[in-house]
Amino acid sequence: MNIFRLAGDVSHLVAIIILVMKIWRSKSCAGISGRSQVLFALVFTTRYLDLFTSFISIYNTVMKVVFLALAYATVYLIYMRFRSTYDSESDSFRVEFLLVPVAGLSFLENYAFAPVEILWTFSIYLESVAILPQLFMITKTGEAESITTHYLFFLGLYRALYLANWVWRYHTEGFFDQIAVVSGVVQTIFYCDFFYLYVTRVLRGSGKMSLPMPV
Repeated sequence: MNIFRLAGDVSHLVAIIILVMKIWRSKSCAGISGRSQVLFALVFTTRYLDLFTSFISIYNTVMKVVFLALAYATVYLIYMRFRSTYDSESDSFRVEFLLVPVAGLSFLENYAFAPVEILWTFSIYLESVAILPQLFMITKTGEAESITTHYLFFLGLYRALYLANWVWRYHTEGFFDQIAVVSGVVQTIFYCDFFYLYVTRVLRGSGKMSLPMPV
């Protein structure tokens, strides 16, 4: 494992912990897209089906269990524990517009036409667009709390570091995963505008990140 992948995994973990702690401490999931979190839980579920059938390393197994547990804990907090604070009106992105094309593409473009492989491919494609309901919610409400933007920043950083990981592996091992790389690039592109707003507004001391109003 190279430093870029390790840093990416840490960034991913930090992002989810920030989100869970934000919800737990404030006892509110205001500003959080439950739909995005359900999609991420689906991503981990379909990707880690090999959890009990294949062993790669203790690190790999522990990280899979942690990500699965945190993903479902987040969904529980949003839809059960603090449901009264969930803004369902603003969280209105039509997730079927993501799930149907992703499912279709996973059947058409994969490395092997086998159930586990198709579901793994589905998880890769879905992860690249799972954040869209959250970004749509921010656009709809016009602002986001700084803690929510910190979550999104570390999530985007995780993808950027994984791109560096793939470049490193290509140059050192000759390894190239076309599906993962293309999906990762697509996902990183979605974060580009957010990164700009994060640096220019949140890091300069604003409590919330407000989006520019249309002229």
